[in-house]
Amino acid sequence: MLEVQSSIPVRKYEAVIILHPDSSEEDQKTFFQKNKGIIDSFKGTIHSLDTWGKRKLANPIGKLTRGVYFHSTFEAEGDSIKELERTMRLNDKVLRFNHTRLDDRVSITKYLEGFKGALEETMKREKEREEKFKARRAAAQARRQSKS
Repeated sequence: MLEVQSSIPVRKYEAVIILHPDSSEEDQKTFFQKNKGIIDSFKGTIHSLDTWGKRKLANPIGKLTRGVYFHSTFEAEGDSIKELERTMRLNDKVLRFNHTRLDDRVSITKYLEGFKGALEETMKREKEREEKFKARRAAAQARRQSKS
């Protein structure tokens, strides 16, 4: 008889993870080392891990309004996502997580270039918006002072 070996394809994924704002750097390192071990066990490799730092949450989680954001891209077998999400649900330091499968036709480096370009564009617009807000506030304060 012939044995048929089914090979599970290695897919590209992106993950955004929000950790508790009080988690120490050591907690973060151990968390991501554990995730790296899971990805490695599913024939995967991590391509990037970016720290976005402590940011305001769009919606409060419990009584928390801030969280430490991380962005990661990696390649692994599909079953790795189940295991990663299972361990993240058990970890009290993880507030939220999202895994997205990326298009196999686009290389991860090309995807990251586009992603980082979009991030820079967003930061630029956010900075412009903040400057306009500060200018309006200064003008309003000047009007109030001139009336007094």
